[in-house]
Amino acid sequence: MKIKDVIKVIEAEMPLVYSESWDNSGIQFGNPDNEVKKIITALDFNEDVLAEAIEKKANLIITHHPFIFNPIKKLVSTNFESNLIIMALKNDITLYAAHTNFDNGKDGLNYCVGKLLGLNDISVLDPTKMPMYNLVTYIPVDKLEQVREALFSVGIGKIGNYDSCSYSNVGEGTFRALGGANPYVGKIDELHCEKEVRFEAVVPYHLKNKAVDALLKAHPYEQPAYSVIELDNRYEMAGSGVIGNLENELDEMEFINIVKTVLGAKMLRTSKLTKKKISKVAICTGSGAFLLPKAISAGADAFVTGDVKYHDFYVPANKLLLIDAGHYETEIFAKRWFHQILKLNFDGVDIEETSTETPVNYF
Repeated sequence: MKIKDVIKVIEAEMPLVYSESWDNSGIQFGNPDNEVKKIITALDFNEDVLAEAIEKKANLIITHHPFIFNPIKKLVSTNFESNLIIMALKNDITLYAAHTNFDNGKDGLNYCVGKLLGLNDISVLDPTKMPMYNLVTYIPVDKLEQVREALFSVGIGKIGNYDSCSYSNVGEGTFRALGGANPYVGKIDELHCEKEVRFEAVVPYHLKNKAVDALLKAHPYEQPAYSVIELDNRYEMAGSGVIGNLENELDEMEFINIVKTVLGAKMLRTSKLTKKKISKVAICTGSGAFLLPKAISAGADAFVTGDVKYHDFYVPANKLLLIDAGHYETEIFAKRWFHQILKLNFDGVDIEETSTETPVNYF
């Protein structure tokens, strides 16, 4: 199994198109064609993680945070960051990062933390602005199931918590095969009428090309007719933050203690207590204060995030409870998710979560 096979599984779950424009998710350095020996999953790539990978003879490190954000102009061993890259490459190690594509996925890091905190009915707080399309094609009646299943297999036809959504209508299609054609049905230079099904289904932005490829491969016609039409709808299964409901409403201090325990936080910072019950909760792991207005407008009773600035604590104004649980504490679960998803797909591969601890200390 090659490194690129592992990357393919991660990006099938969390496509790079989910990433923010400023981000640098993906391969940071290395050779994706190398065979996988051992995988280390981590939140960050640093000196300790590299040393652990070298000691354990791992040649693939998967992190949440990208190590390379800004363009690198020089690689010299006297520079700390450059030296880490040089040392990793000398040991034939590839580094891959799944950052905001993992944050923004419907079942991504925010969703994972939401489930840990006991949320139900979890949805995206601030959906992406990516367009949706409607794929329309015409299929011979006896080949409908064949083509439909090929299209569903690449992920089209998903609406909210439903998949395999489509519409079909039987009608009659006509065509005349001209010289040089190799028709599936009909004869050259003769007008042919065929009982066909008009099939249509929604396609998210990132699956448009895959859907067309699957259609052309599965369709029996030499040149099938199809159209891909952009819709006013936007793709709402990915985006920033999540919001969900607790099974039972809690007092503020009860919820604060749950957050502290579940996230393993040594301390929390909060806005002024509202003295209201907590039922609806918004979450943005890492640095999510930019979503505070969205959390308020969505009717959240509490918003859990990290890296909150001093003046942000004034924004809630008794509308909700703002909890800063820490950047590290809300995102450390990334290495667990990488480990779990890869174990499900590659049971025989040696995969291990890093044993390195947080770079943040509390006294």
